[in-house]
Amino acid sequence: MKKTVERVQTGVRMEKRLLKVLKGLAEHLDISLGDLLESMSLHCLEGRTPFSQETLRKIEQLKDVYDLDLTALDSHKLQESESNR
Repeated sequence: MKKTVERVQTGVRMEKRLLKVLKGLAEHLDISLGDLLESMSLHCLEGRTPFSQETLRKIEQLKDVYDLDLTALDSHKLQESESNR
């Protein structure tokens, strides 16, 4: 059964290469970036992985294309570059 939700427009700041990977993944999955972020968030809030092995392989390809070398271990250690402050 589909659930009715109320969506709001939001402006979030995100690391540039990470956003490129997420946009590429959304395009690959033929869904919007917002739908991808909602799905990922809901899965993560339940401690579940949102991606199949096939999708994880695609993510690795996209990370290579966009030179994304960040990992979950980096998530609390990111610092804004001087030019973006």
